[in-house]
Amino acid sequence: MNAIIKFCSRYILRYATLWPLLLMSCVQKSAETVEIRGVYGNPKPFWDKGLNLEKLGVNAIFVHSGSIDHDMVERARSEGVMVYAEFATLNGKNYVETHPEAWAIDEKGEKVQAASWFMGVCPTEPGFRQYRFGQLRDLLLEYDLDGIWMDYVHWHAQFEEPEPILPETCFCEHCLADFSKASGIEIPDGSTQEKANWILNTHNEAWRNWRCKVIYDWTYEIKNIIKEIKPKALLGLYHCPWDDQEFNGARRRILGLDYDLLKETIDVFSPMVYHRRMGREPDWVEGNIQWFSDRLDIKKDSYPKVWPIVQAYNNPGVISSGEFEIVLKGGLAGESSGVMMFTTTAVAEDEGKTEVMKKVYTHLKKKSDK
Repeated sequence: MNAIIKFCSRYILRYATLWPLLLMSCVQKSAETVEIRGVYGNPKPFWDKGLNLEKLGVNAIFVHSGSIDHDMVERARSEGVMVYAEFATLNGKNYVETHPEAWAIDEKGEKVQAASWFMGVCPTEPGFRQYRFGQLRDLLLEYDLDGIWMDYVHWHAQFEEPEPILPETCFCEHCLADFSKASGIEIPDGSTQEKANWILNTHNEAWRNWRCKVIYDWTYEIKNIIKEIKPKALLGLYHCPWDDQEFNGARRRILGLDYDLLKETIDVFSPMVYHRRMGREPDWVEGNIQWFSDRLDIKKDSYPKVWPIVQAYNNPGVISSGEFEIVLKGGLAGESSGVMMFTTTAVAEDEGKTEVMKKVYTHLKKKSDK
């Protein structure tokens, strides 16, 4: 009996000393930090209402590069907010009209038409590449930014619709020559349509792989420019949220988005889980982010990270404040360590949505401050 009492005493003493550490570990785990509580769009709609971003729980703004100015950056910093610039990478609107050499060509040898509201561009055209990289350098040199978020990073198509527009591109002379050189495949003479048909029928896999590498190359070059000018700035990616099978694998097959390549250059993935735009239910957001976390083996404490962007904008239909709360919380599923919403105007003009965002974000802020 004495031996048992002594053993128990030593056991209790030993684990009594460890208990505070175990308790601390549990507390830390339960209060895992959500790094980003973001908004997408110019914060002016909130400021016009006399609202302070920090008091709304917001700690990051994601703003189109053309809307950023020094006053915005200064005020955001004064409210304790990080500033990220959206960079419209492969959007060719207002460029291809004056630079026809950069117009994407379809499998019929014709110039593509705008896909819904999006007008893509040929991603291999040398002049356009030089133009975009120059814009990026100017942006990084002009403003104190925490990161660059690439947008419109895919071959010409439109995925933000229930029935997406998925053309075959690009079969311009730049792309055909680049594909032939990169793959070692000699393309026979003929019309553009004949060349396209020959590639798709005889070297389809090589063609898809090459297209993915073209998109990856854009992220690689932009990453290097960021490292050169602002080494601490992050590279983020707004992207199509489809899984590997949806629309016959169109995310990789048509858009050219290969996660296994992109995770080598991208610091933060931001799936565009716009449920209404894509004809999905609100709870689809949570399931998608869980799938994405598993697919890329995302870990909150390492890169790459995932900070989704959810829909608050009333199109199509009206998104209620309750629906907005579901998708905002759904964006924090899986290994997500941040979330943002589209757009500032959509939330600022709706008191219910503003209160939802404030409630969710201030709760997350309190947890991270513990």
